Amino acid sequence: MPVAKKYLGQLSSHDPLHLFLVHDVLPQIGVCNNGAEFRVFSMKDSKVYLYEERHSSAQIVGKYFMNEGHHTAIAMQRMRQEFDNLKLLRSYGLDGYPHHVVRPLGTNSWLNGVLVEEYARGDPLSAFVNEAIHQGRSQPLYEKLTALAYFLATLHNRTANGLGVDFHQDCDYLDRLVRKLQMKQVIGAWDADELSWLRDRWRQKSRMWEDNQVLVHGDATPSNLLFGRGLSVIAIDLERMKRADRVFDLGRIAGELQHSFLEATGNKHAADPFIGHFLWEYACHFPDRDRAFRSITGRLPFQMALTLLRIARNSWVSAPQRRRLVEEAKIILRTP
Repeated sequence: MPVAKKYLGQLSSHDPLHLFLVHDVLPQIGVCNNGAEFRVFSMKDSKVYLYEERHSSAQIVGKYFMNEGHHTAIAMQRMRQEFDNLKLLRSYGLDGYPHHVVRPLGTNSWLNGVLVEEYARGDPLSAFVNEAIHQGRSQPLYEKLTALAYFLATLHNRTANGLGVDFHQDCDYLDRLVRKLQMKQVIGAWDADELSWLRDRWRQKSRMWEDNQVLVHGDATPSNLLFGRGLSVIAIDLERMKRADRVFDLGRIAGELQHSFLEATGNKHAADPFIGHFLWEYACHFPDRDRAFRSITGRLPFQMALTLLRIARNSWVSAPQRRRLVEEAKIILRTP
């Protein structure tokens, strides 16, 4: 199930974007045609569009940062940051099969802060999650989680810098989530106090400080990870990439899986086999698989809880589910 897109019409040849695409972008992918004609498709919440050149069938994606409601300077910074992040990760060899980061093709601050990149064909992780939940097709999801574990282990291991992680940053992120949940009246003062107490318990655990910093995707959600044949994984939306503990990404995937299965089935344990498989497959990319598995599963609960709290912020999640996510996050944080 490819990423959904909706046809909007044809890009006018008088549009400044047309000139930018023809002269600055298309030559990078081997297309030189001053008479280019672009069909336009919307792809993702009014900020991502697909442009298909009719004569060559070349396809490129434009992601607009000014549409996010940010101040101009902030929007331009985010545009440039994602462009640089994509280039950096590709410089680590993540630019082909099986590990691929989409190729950035240009930015233009005058055109609503657009980042143009190659169009990557692939099925999102969310499609395999939905098939497992609603059609009972578990095997494809297991296979894609194996590929994802391989991709993330490669990303993390290639970018480790030997410096220790700063767990204070994760604690600060929890505080921001708690404030936002309070502001949206998802939680009350009692919840906030308990989450703060649990945060401090985790801050005191030596294992939360033991690993080295790596580059993490930063927004490893089921819609930002695409899959091709075999072990092919394609990463998109890298604007939140940063240096952190490797379990930042692993906890995001685990939390997203638990949320999806919990919301659809009401069973909090329905995702456990898939989460366990994903973590075990990730651990196989280390010299001592058992030791690696113990290490990551010892730190993962905090990041998994953060993901559940993060999802609970969203108004598109039903009120009962938001409450369940908060309660489940607290249960996870009570892990010894």
